Amino acid sequence: MPENEPVGPAAPWVYTLYIPNDLRAVTVCRRTLRLILTMHGLIRLVDTAELLATELVSNAVRHTKGPAALRVRWADGVLQVGAWDADPGPPEPPGNLDALTDAEEGRGLALVRACADLWGWQPLARGGNRGKYVWCDLAAA
Repeated sequence: MPENEPVGPAAPWVYTLYIPNDLRAVTVCRRTLRLILTMHGLIRLVDTAELLATELVSNAVRHTKGPAALRVRWADGVLQVGAWDADPGPPEPPGNLDALTDAEEGRGLALVRACADLWGWQPLARGGNRGKYVWCDLAAA
């Protein structure tokens, strides 16, 4: 590695984990994310990032029929966690988290909205496949 190349949490990086439509993939994503953040010295973000990734990937697997992916990106002091799925339709808008405390479903994006600094979604086409990307940002500070 060249001497002047940045290393550690300051250097930008991206990981993408492609997963099958299988609920077991949610656990694989969560554990992979923990390892990525630990190896990059971002331990302080692990718990929140795991919660958010679990919600995003879980939605991708539960509410679509095709493959999905977890994308984790670090740049400029911001961690972006996102999930791609093969359904181009928009996600259900998040409800009010206080009203959902006893609900068995529907809390995912409400938790994302409550815990993330910023979140959103966009339609996405990749390699001839259409879908959407739902993401959230966590600032390191």
